[in-house]
Amino acid sequence: MKISPQWLHDFVALEVDYPQLADDLTLTGLAVESIVGEGDSTVFEMEITTNRPDAMNHFGVARECSAIYRLPLRSHEPDLPPASNKANFSIDVEDPAGCARYTARVVHGTTVGVSSQLIATRLTTLGHRLINSAADASNYVLWEMGHPTHVFDLDLLEGSKIIVRRARVGETLKTLDGVDRKLSPHDLVIADAAKPVALAGVMGGFDTMITAKTKNILIEAASFDPVAVRNSSKRHGLHTDASHRFERGADFESTVLACNRVAELLLKSGGGELLGHPLDVISRRLDQAPVALRVSEVRRILGVPLESGEITDILQRLGFELMPEPGEEPEFTVHIPSWRLDVEREIDLVEELARLHGYDKFPKTIPAYSGAVIEQPGAEKDRKLRTCLLSLGYNEAISSTFVSHQDAADFSESSSLIELANPLTENASVMRPSLIPGMLGMLAHNLNRGNENVRLFEAGNVFEDSESPEQKKRICLGATGSAVSSSVNQPARPISFFDIKGDIETLLDYFKYDKLHYDQDASGYYAYGRAAKVVMDGVPVAQFGQIDSAVASRSKIRRDIFVGEIYLDRLYEHSVREIRYRPLPRFPSVERDFSFIFDDSVTFETISESISNLQLSELQSLVPVEIFRGGSVATGKYSILLRARFQSVARTLREEEVARWSAEIIDALQALGGKQRA
Repeated sequence: MKISPQWLHDFVALEVDYPQLADDLTLTGLAVESIVGEGDSTVFEMEITTNRPDAMNHFGVARECSAIYRLPLRSHEPDLPPASNKANFSIDVEDPAGCARYTARVVHGTTVGVSSQLIATRLTTLGHRLINSAADASNYVLWEMGHPTHVFDLDLLEGSKIIVRRARVGETLKTLDGVDRKLSPHDLVIADAAKPVALAGVMGGFDTMITAKTKNILIEAASFDPVAVRNSSKRHGLHTDASHRFERGADFESTVLACNRVAELLLKSGGGELLGHPLDVISRRLDQAPVALRVSEVRRILGVPLESGEITDILQRLGFELMPEPGEEPEFTVHIPSWRLDVEREIDLVEELARLHGYDKFPKTIPAYSGAVIEQPGAEKDRKLRTCLLSLGYNEAISSTFVSHQDAADFSESSSLIELANPLTENASVMRPSLIPGMLGMLAHNLNRGNENVRLFEAGNVFEDSESPEQKKRICLGATGSAVSSSVNQPARPISFFDIKGDIETLLDYFKYDKLHYDQDASGYYAYGRAAKVVMDGVPVAQFGQIDSAVASRSKIRRDIFVGEIYLDRLYEHSVREIRYRPLPRFPSVERDFSFIFDDSVTFETISESISNLQLSELQSLVPVEIFRGGSVATGKYSILLRARFQSVARTLREEEVARWSAEIIDALQALGGKQRA
């Protein structure tokens, strides 16, 4: 937000230059991000945290300056003429939960024109558009003292009354931006005797706005429920200066002062008559409970021996009232000022003491630590997989932990989802049950920006089962584009199923296992026939393949996408394989080829398992060399060429041994229904 340091001089006699002021404010927690302009046009760009709505205005910042520099603070004292006749107007708060206090004042016979030079200069310096003297007075008070106000054309309010209530079914309101809005029964509105005239705490109504014809004005200032304002603001997509402050909490005690200040500015700019005293309806009080502060706790947390006198001085400068309590240890009961809604606990008071004492004044000491750094159980395995993926050409990426309900349902392995009670958006309303939605989003992000060849991986947690929520570790790989780039020596080759399969195999090869096989029972979001599940010692540890085109198109991807998922919680049950040296064989190997025709139902896994059961110790490998379909091979069958390699570490193999083993292999393959080709 923007603050004019020149404006601060209205409340505190500052003697420091603006750069020094910016540094001092930043050191006490009101960060000045940058300084724009010079002289009277200087503006501080400030980062005020959401828990400090009291500092989102010039008087609030001046109050901080008064505490920092120990200077007197000039309070607001509106100069108003004596009120004449009583205002013939009433206020009815039907919803005390939504509106704790509503204050109004009536000004008769004023002239609406242009604002004074001071108001116009200060508002334009902060980047605000000038409207008219009445609306500008309301905006000026917002930036001056932080409490939102609103001005109505009194003659356009029916029934000489204001009602604060929830909207009724079917009601609409045309807001100041000219948009007709359909109201919800959850919306808190300001209404006259016939209709809504403002969306409470958010925006006023078009039909009762101030114009050049306006003569009689009703000024309002209220204390609205932050949740009610936030819900209406979000529901209608309206974020205004008023709603920004009401959502964070407005000072309950400043409604009368805000009304009087606007009235003062109106009477100065356009004349008129102030009718009656403020109409002030308090439906419920918002008193903050006092907080106990122990001097011993202050010293323990801050680590410096702050004396009771300094503690009292700092808090009183900030507007707190302290009452000493009897006892062996010094202790205070601290009464919280109405504008400090963020102070609720003892630790909040300790923070106030720390920032005003000066963070730079605390000694720089390293806390004692007698323990040792303990590495997480899976840290070494994480490191190996990450290093391997980087060496394979993948770049690590991070996506959001939250996904849309649709993505969660599409990629969840469980029917139970963990939904957020208060999501930021509909597209981030569920804790992710899979890393794939985020991976698809990141791939789409790259493709949309012209990065055609993308390889990414993400390591993170997924969340399952709302009845007993738990998080599980996963790694997700995503790849698209070319596996081999085009050059003068070779054409480009796109990434295929076997590329992602090879990368998965490389990762799994780091772990010990007795048996590894693949089956086609992959999740439904993979393309049929182009995906597989990896089963290690009877437990699925990964699945991979091409994402179904219909699923990819929902992420606006119109090309082949290959994804792999590794279930680290299952994989890490296996220890890391130790790499051992094995000398090169001294004796030659012997290779034999076997050409067979099998039914499509016979997989290579079945073939490999059948040969393994022969327990031929000298059989070093059995690999498929060629697979052929069509031609002379009947439909529903395929021809496969298998190559077996025999070798002994102790001697040279004899021909009759190899022939015997080959015969056993042929018998095993024929037992599977295979027909040997000539």
